[in-house]
Amino acid sequence: MFIRLIRMQMETVAIDEASEQFRDGVIPKCQSQKGYKGAYFLADRRTGDCLPMTIWDTEEDMMATEKNRFFQEQLIKFMVFFKKPPVREAYEVVFEEKK
Repeated sequence: MFIRLIRMQMETVAIDEASEQFRDGVIPKCQSQKGYKGAYFLADRRTGDCLPMTIWDTEEDMMATEKNRFFQEQLIKFMVFFKKPPVREAYEVVFEEKK
């Protein structure tokens, strides 16, 4: 399993709007992408730091969304929220525990 996240900083008053855009504008489109497993939108309401993340079956599935420009099309929806340039990161899940 792989996770792609975007480190972004925004005005704290924009967190709800950005998370709604993620939930209503991005996630439904992710659901049609091969290997999509789920998502989280983490936020620190004191600092405006946010971490929207998506979960993918394989690295190939995750990277395919960049090759076909899907990822870039979704990221551009958040341009109005950025206080500074976002940082894209990707991680392999090497351990998972669910209750």
